[in-house]
Amino acid sequence: MMSRADLVLEGGGVKGIALVGAITVLMERGYQFERVAGTSAGSIVGALVAAGLSHDELVAAMTSIDYRAFQDGHAWDHLAVGKMFDLITEHGVYHGDYLKTWLGKELADHDVHTFADLRSPAGDGKTGAADRAGSADRAGAADEAESSDKAFRLVVNVSDITAGCLRQFPWDYGEHYQLPPGEQAVVDAVRSSMSIPFFYRPVVMRDGEGQEHWLVDGGLLSNFPIGLFDSPPGVEPRWPTFGIKLSTKAAAVQAAAANHVHGTVSMSLAMLNTLTGFYDRMHIEDPSVVARTIFVDTGDIMATDFNLTVQQRDFLYASGRAAAVRFLDGGPGQPAWNWDNYKKTYRGAS
Repeated sequence: MMSRADLVLEGGGVKGIALVGAITVLMERGYQFERVAGTSAGSIVGALVAAGLSHDELVAAMTSIDYRAFQDGHAWDHLAVGKMFDLITEHGVYHGDYLKTWLGKELADHDVHTFADLRSPAGDGKTGAADRAGSADRAGAADEAESSDKAFRLVVNVSDITAGCLRQFPWDYGEHYQLPPGEQAVVDAVRSSMSIPFFYRPVVMRDGEGQEHWLVDGGLLSNFPIGLFDSPPGVEPRWPTFGIKLSTKAAAVQAAAANHVHGTVSMSLAMLNTLTGFYDRMHIEDPSVVARTIFVDTGDIMATDFNLTVQQRDFLYASGRAAAVRFLDGGPGQPAWNWDNYKKTYRGAS
């Protein structure tokens, strides 16, 4: 029996294979995903899930990646002076072209090119319009869903540092950039979301008035917007949203105390870490968020460990699977997932 769910996937660079491990367990347990939101690596995995890749296809796609190829750039970029030159002239060391080529092919193999290919059928409850309407007027909700700019199976989180705010693509293409949401390429949104500051060149996009907007990794503002698909208070959700976070629960909560400041450089890094993590830590301190989040132990692997070994890749995948099994079945100090209990406890459902 298939069960519906939405997914919110945290970013984490090369650690994204751990997301696949957790997702495959959910698939095996009968979950199908109506909407997926992702940031950075989470948007890469999310795009594949939204495109309809099967369990086996998803694993094959993610294990075929040559992570070293993500360090695409000039021949001199392995030298410190070359990196510094690119930072000054291009505002990022690596180009990000490999991601667009690889992901573009994977999506094209499943007939996905633009967000129009990921549009949700009207009136099936996938757009949020029916959720807002509750049980009052489903016919009206279907009409709203059909014309809504939010009727898409994938949402990609991007930081617009020109406007100083978080954007969700394709939702925000129309209102803020005067671009038809459905006509925008999925790989372009994902490329924007994976623009880790200083590692990758930012994406520069012009709005309808010709103004430039610089877009970088959505994790700069929120790496884990778990409430993105939630129905408003008083409206009972019809299926759950699962979050997958690439850290243990303890690490996520204690991250605020992990900065060691002893000079100007370390102070700058600590300020950036505080900026990028504060909003999401507030979420993790909410019991209702913890109860629907799969926390994956990724060990000491860093998001930018592009020389990921096969052993590290397999560890991440296995950790994702183990975390999802523990979430669904329960374990020491963790009850098994129960949708009805969740609604009664946190949504006031009878």
